Amino acid sequence: MVAARIAGCLKGIATGDAIGKQTEMLSHDDVFRWYPEGIRGFEGAPNAIIQRYVGNAKYQWRIGETTDDTERTVSVARAIIAERAVSHVSIGREMLGCTKSVHPGIRSLWEFHQASDPGRIAAGHNGCGAAIRVAPVGIFYASGSLDELVNGAREASISTHGGSLAIAAAAATAAAVSAAIDAAPQAEVLQRAAQASAMAESRWPGNSGPVFANAIRAVHESLANLGALRAAEIAARCFPDRPLTIVPLALGLATVMQSAEDAILLAANIGGDSDSVGSIAGGILGVMYPSTVNQHWYEIVERVNNHDLGAIATELAQLRH
Repeated sequence: MVAARIAGCLKGIATGDAIGKQTEMLSHDDVFRWYPEGIRGFEGAPNAIIQRYVGNAKYQWRIGETTDDTERTVSVARAIIAERAVSHVSIGREMLGCTKSVHPGIRSLWEFHQASDPGRIAAGHNGCGAAIRVAPVGIFYASGSLDELVNGAREASISTHGGSLAIAAAAATAAAVSAAIDAAPQAEVLQRAAQASAMAESRWPGNSGPVFANAIRAVHESLANLGALRAAEIAARCFPDRPLTIVPLALGLATVMQSAEDAILLAANIGGDSDSVGSIAGGILGVMYPSTVNQHWYEIVERVNNHDLGAIATELAQLRH
């Protein structure tokens, strides 16, 4: 059963990433200008260029293609499998082989690749780039090992993201994944995420004091009070375009919903950092409800990207402790 949950996690991450990429960085209104009927899955033929990326000078993203979110998740997994430990140097070494989104517009990744040093420790950056790749840390460590989860989340973060909020977001995500694998109820998954983020912020404080755990709880409460979850209302309340809404929204969706597929579609139709929200929420719900990961979507993702996530999940499952 644990192996199935771990496979569900990685499949949820990849499908959430690829579905969400179709609307990444769009406002909620612009989502429906591009997709008048909303996102219902992959909107077009697999491997075709996503319409709004046709002619894009940086990169022409394809339907079914995963982003740097999944690429670096796989890198963290491979580093853990190779080392049987979580080390920022081995993770950095694996990530230097990643190629997606490496351009000056994404400074955290650009600076890391320009330095070309696997042992580099970033001095700043508070985005969610660490949280989106940290799930293998939550798979590796059991949920009772909170100290190791928090330290491991930092190790997986600091090659590119050394900011307090980034590490707290990564710690929260790793703890949520781990608790879900151990079959914790959703309320406990949320509690573990908040505990881990608070621990991280106390160890590596930022300038504004500990705020991430409060953001997790506030977004969750806002979603829980909505009753029906509608993209427009969620976008108005907590649009995912900054550190204190992106990961908290993903964790909120993961702890009030019961379907990876539904959460991924909701994230895509909200807009903003939709691939990150869909990836994190889809991964956690893929643990708790593996059968709700859309198998057809996943088969497209594997066909387009050749990640072989099933094999990676099997190897990680053998290392969980």
